[in-house]
Amino acid sequence: MVKKKRRKFKKQSYSTISLGVMLFVVALTAIFLGIVQYKNHLDSIPTQEEVVEQERNEFISTIAPYAVELKKQYGILPSITIAQAIVESDWGKSSLASKYNNYFGVKGDNPANTKVLQTKEFVDGQWITVNGRFRVYANYKESMEDHAKLFVTGTSWDSKQYQHVLAATDYVDAAFALQTDGYATDPGYTKKILKVIKQYDLDKYDK
Repeated sequence: MVKKKRRKFKKQSYSTISLGVMLFVVALTAIFLGIVQYKNHLDSIPTQEEVVEQERNEFISTIAPYAVELKKQYGILPSITIAQAIVESDWGKSSLASKYNNYFGVKGDNPANTKVLQTKEFVDGQWITVNGRFRVYANYKESMEDHAKLFVTGTSWDSKQYQHVLAATDYVDAAFALQTDGYATDPGYTKKILKVIKQYDLDKYDK
């Protein structure tokens, strides 16, 4: 009787051990699968750099078609229009762009459709902060068209001020013409425009 009880006890112990091992293996498998799923989840979450790049590409995709349309009417290379919008509006995130749809820093003198804001200008070899009266637009298309018209009509003191920009047939010449014709006070403006065009292949919209 004693021996039978011992044998029965051993069989029961072996069964318990086997069950424990199985549960342990199942638990490890579940943990492993959970880790794999969590890793896959992390991999699917875009990085901050990827989010920024996506937003920038969306910005380009939004304004590019209208830049191409404006070229047919006013002759401004789309790559120049898009690059200027990017540089001057900080990808549409500046206060002037986000609040007033002014993507190019276009100024005006009519209090009814302008807003006085602080801006920086490069004067006598240094950056200074000044107050400027800037145009307010209903949407980005109004801003883009006004920008194109500026090149065609020139300024109040020189109707042909931007003649070199209009005459340029490629974006490199046009970018240098912006500086030559006095569009911006920033001495590094042309370099910034060319960098953006090359980085995002914006000249494809000129073809």
